[in-house]
Amino acid sequence: MLLMRPFKHPAASELSLERVLYALSDSIRLDIVRHLARVECASCGELDGGRPKSTVSHHFKVLREAGLVHTENTGTTHMNTLRRTEIESRFPGLLDAILSQKNT
Repeated sequence: MLLMRPFKHPAASELSLERVLYALSDSIRLDIVRHLARVECASCGELDGGRPKSTVSHHFKVLREAGLVHTENTGTTHMNTLRRTEIESRFPGLLDAILSQKNT
């Protein structure tokens, strides 16, 4: 049986505004966050938009390292959730302000 190593996620106290804003500055990552804001959780496959796995993996790594997304192994699937509570506690109103902007 293949065991997948757990992903590392920063604690809420370690989140930096610069990393969060950098992660959200990419339209693909912003689309992923927007999608996760509308659902409880989603697999990487549901969020890949038909992009190559290596590209999607990079975007999820940036989102995880910024503290925006929590990824958990469920069997062979990676399930992702938006860390809304942690982000809100560290940067009150930031996520809502960003998500309320219309797509351009």
